[in-house]
Amino acid sequence: MSNVQLDQVTAHHPLAPLSASEIAAAAQIIKASWPARTNLQFKVVTLEEPPKNEVLRYLDAEHSKQPLPSISRRAFLNYYIRNTNKFHEAIVDLSTGRVLHNVLLGAFVHANSDGAEIVAIEKLIFENEHVQAAIAKLELPKGTVVISDPWIFGSDGVNDEDRLYQCFLYLRDPTNSSEADSNHYALPIPISPVVSTESMTVIRIETLPTGADNTIKPIGKYKVQPPNEYIPEAQTLRTDLKPLNVVQPEGASFQVVQEGTSSVISWQKWNFRVGFNQREGMVLYDVRYDNRSLFYRLSLSDMNIPYADPRHPFHKKSAFDLGDVGAGITANNLKLGCDCLGSIYYLDAVLSDDKGGVLPMPNVVCIHEQDGGIGWKHTNYRTGRAAVVRSRELVLQSIITVSNYEYILAFIFNQAGEIGYEIRATGILSTQPIDEGIEVPFGTVVHPGVLAVHHQHIFSLRVDPYLDGGDNRLVYDEAHAMPRSNFNPHGTGYTVKETVVEKSGGYDIDYDNNRTFKIQNNSVRNPVNGKPVAYKIQAPAFQKILSDKDSFNYKRAEFSDHNIYVVKYKDGELFAGGKYTNQSRGGTGVRSWANRNESVVDTDFVVFIQAGINHVPRVEDFPVMPCEIFKIHLKPVNFFDKNPALDVAPSVQNFNKSVLVNASEQHRQPSVEATVGQDGTCCAPKL
Repeated sequence: MSNVQLDQVTAHHPLAPLSASEIAAAAQIIKASWPARTNLQFKVVTLEEPPKNEVLRYLDAEHSKQPLPSISRRAFLNYYIRNTNKFHEAIVDLSTGRVLHNVLLGAFVHANSDGAEIVAIEKLIFENEHVQAAIAKLELPKGTVVISDPWIFGSDGVNDEDRLYQCFLYLRDPTNSSEADSNHYALPIPISPVVSTESMTVIRIETLPTGADNTIKPIGKYKVQPPNEYIPEAQTLRTDLKPLNVVQPEGASFQVVQEGTSSVISWQKWNFRVGFNQREGMVLYDVRYDNRSLFYRLSLSDMNIPYADPRHPFHKKSAFDLGDVGAGITANNLKLGCDCLGSIYYLDAVLSDDKGGVLPMPNVVCIHEQDGGIGWKHTNYRTGRAAVVRSRELVLQSIITVSNYEYILAFIFNQAGEIGYEIRATGILSTQPIDEGIEVPFGTVVHPGVLAVHHQHIFSLRVDPYLDGGDNRLVYDEAHAMPRSNFNPHGTGYTVKETVVEKSGGYDIDYDNNRTFKIQNNSVRNPVNGKPVAYKIQAPAFQKILSDKDSFNYKRAEFSDHNIYVVKYKDGELFAGGKYTNQSRGGTGVRSWANRNESVVDTDFVVFIQAGINHVPRVEDFPVMPCEIFKIHLKPVNFFDKNPALDVAPSVQNFNKSVLVNASEQHRQPSVEATVGQDGTCCAPKL
């Protein structure tokens, strides 16, 4: 038992993130378990989610307004003894102050990076005399500022037992070196220090290949190319764009109830709880529609970005932005009128820093409504009457910056009972130097002397279903042509066949056969057709990981080879790439769980849905990349007895207040209106 005094805290929901006082208390409990003056470097202090069966009992009591069972609050921690390779994981009981679990992890298990560590590495490499000497050989203009991007080292099985960083170096525009926002990725240099986090020293300096092969050339005078800036003051900006204001004169239609460190959102029959943590960022719990349970937990589980350059050291560039860094810790402080438009509600979070202190994270999630276009429409051509409804959407958005890249991540709900997960990739390409006049088949020259290597972005969305209760199943439909017969003499018929997925494993969507995966509850039937209630998965096609099956890239990115993974539920199995991805060796993620070959029929299971892009860079992606957008959808199938958006009010002009623009004068004409039927629906325009 620790002698640390815990604050008296009001009751927390079992799924609520740790509060500031809980983070500080958990870190102090671990500190107190070591001799005085032991210097600990904390990597993660976060909620240890209670066992699912305990939480389900709590949720049942909560929704039926019964007395709530008591569930202990626990914290999960990762930490090092600072400047050693002694990496630990621990669990503490915040109710009692007891350390329940505190173990030294084994070889090849490494922690994520943290902000203080990266800043320290950026500083120490430029203080290193050997780095200074290497930079001096470039004969840069006086006053040139060199910038470092420290990268998680990656894995190839060679001399990677220690936790390392590979630092890629760039220049600010030497003609404007005081501009801190200069696009240094337009001026990469061929010097790459490698840093050990155990000693916090530069252990070697590597020279990068800049030609078409592995040849390493002596460092010589660097040819400074013209800058390529993205900041607005470096552009001649357009002046012909008129304001488009998103105005809700009566305020937003959603409600947010703040319950300690988590928030309960209600909107258009939807109800769910929002949490936030260091690794996954935004997490949704207990997702319900019209008081029917749909999903126990939804989150982005993992992402992997393997690069195509096979040469050392670039062959190790294979980032796991959640496991190696964290979607929570890299979340932006979102700005009103910039990142989100309209009537905005922001959610804040608190995370931990490297000393076990509290790191406030303001405005990490923005909540707002947006117009989703027409939701449904029909015009009776006999009467000319049109019934039309616009689709309103609720958006929960978070934006993360992981060094050069930004990801805009959003859960989107609509009035037809559908959930979308939208990913927008933007930011700046990770670049490297290339000799003038050289082309390579694994990258694109996007600026003189600048190579942007092809790379894949592979995301894994974790879906923990609770569709009208537990004991769900995964099935898939396929459409096949009927053979010609007396019944099908013209060869036009086709049928849809349903197959039950019986065992855990990796599965693929067959777009040619319209293979569609569905989560079903076989014990709850639709009152209209008697079919099991279900939600289908719609995911865009993507090219699976191209690294071969013997590569470390493939072994580590365990989710990257299939559209769908389904595994039997086990507490703690949250991350598709495994709990510890930094310099990992594989064998601890979803592919390994699936290999247990367990039954997943009418039981508690989890689905991991993969989506992504193969990013073959274009010149148009530089100096900053237009958003690349893709979405995963979860849509009801035989879950309702009719279109659930039938009761949405019709789209009418006196509600929408649109304005006609005169084609010749391009001025607003507020006097023109649409005629409105007796029931308020839009009809033909009044001429």
